[in-house]
Amino acid sequence: METVSDLKIIAHIRSDFGEKFGIPRQSGLVDTLTAQIVFEPEYRDANAFRGLEGYSHIWLLWKFSECVLEKWEPTVLPPRLGGKTRMGVFATRSPFRPNPIGLSSVRLLEVRQVPKLGPVLVVAGADLMDGTPIYDIKPYLPFTDSHPDATAGFAETTGGHRLRVVFPNALLAEIPEDRRAALLGVLEQDPRPSYQNDPTRRYGFRFAGRDVRFFVEGDTLTVCEII
Repeated sequence: METVSDLKIIAHIRSDFGEKFGIPRQSGLVDTLTAQIVFEPEYRDANAFRGLEGYSHIWLLWKFSECVLEKWEPTVLPPRLGGKTRMGVFATRSPFRPNPIGLSSVRLLEVRQVPKLGPVLVVAGADLMDGTPIYDIKPYLPFTDSHPDATAGFAETTGGHRLRVVFPNALLAEIPEDRRAALLGVLEQDPRPSYQNDPTRRYGFRFAGRDVRFFVEGDTLTVCEII
């Protein structure tokens, strides 16, 4: 028998990412990325959102729906460490966890009333694949959630990596204008796993309904095809 304490999916996100590859490694890295959170019918009561518009940021608790394992492992191979150095799963944000729960901080742009869908949250900076189930939403409180003097462990040395992006105008024109800045931000973050560094290899991922294909030489990423 279901009780109020049982974990329930309350919403799903609508984003431009149709697959895992290409999604920013953390929330907030590409603030120009926008997405919408659409709630299940049971949770579309406007009273549940009263006061939410007063917050600039919110926390999303969500399900790693594409990474559910039958058995968890105590260590993982973080891609930013080259995929060869093992770290404890609880020292990482790896999706391969005892419970497939993700946590993201996003900017709340709007609580929008949509016919037939009720309140829809428009957010910026989400790192979720299209269709990801969401368990809960909580307000971000800067006076307690922000810790400017916090240390970041081994992630401290890997967080500032950026690429120069060469995106020919003819190809950029294939991307909807309101999605271009977000896509450029995604590419600057270097979507490849850190252990892949073959300049002859062509990579690609789905974004806003298109296949974006590119190669990387040194610190320069060049978009070569849009399908």
